[in-house]
Amino acid sequence: MTISLTIQQAAKACGLTVHTLRYYERIGLIDPVPRQANRHRLYHAEDMRWLEFLLKLRTTGLPIAQMLRYAELRRLGNHIESVSERKAMLARHTRTLEATLINMQQTVTILHGKLAMYTEMERQLNATMATREEYSDDHIDEHPTPTHPPTRR
Repeated sequence: MTISLTIQQAAKACGLTVHTLRYYERIGLIDPVPRQANRHRLYHAEDMRWLEFLLKLRTTGLPIAQMLRYAELRRLGNHIESVSERKAMLARHTRTLEATLINMQQTVTILHGKLAMYTEMERQLNATMATREEYSDDHIDEHPTPTHPPTRR
C-alpha cells in the first residue's frame, strides 16, 4: 500500500508548517514533490522518511547549508564520491554531537552537585531556624521581661 499525503497532512505528520515544506522544496532541501492533476502535492512514504531524517539533522544543529549539500549529494546518486562525502559529513557531525553530549553530561553532573549542596544548605538552615524558634519560645516562658514601675518626676 502506498502512502499519499497532502501537504497539510504531511506538515502535521512531521510537525512542520505548510510554508516550511514549500520553502524546503523551493531551496532544494527536498526534491520536487509529485503533484496530482489538480496540482496539489502528494507526499509519499519516501518523502516522509527523507523529511524525518532532515528533521533529525536540524534538531541536532546541522546548518541548513550542510543539509543542502547533503541533499545535493543524495540527488547525485550512490556513486563513490557522493557516498564517501555523505559518510564523511555524517561522521563529522556525529563526532560533534558526541562531544556536545559529553559536555552536557558533565554539566548535568555539576548541576546535580549544586542541587545536592543547596538541599543540604536548606536542611541546615531549617534546622538552625527551628532551634532558634524553640530556644526563643522556651526562654520567653521561663524568663518574663521585668517591668519597672513608672518613674516619677
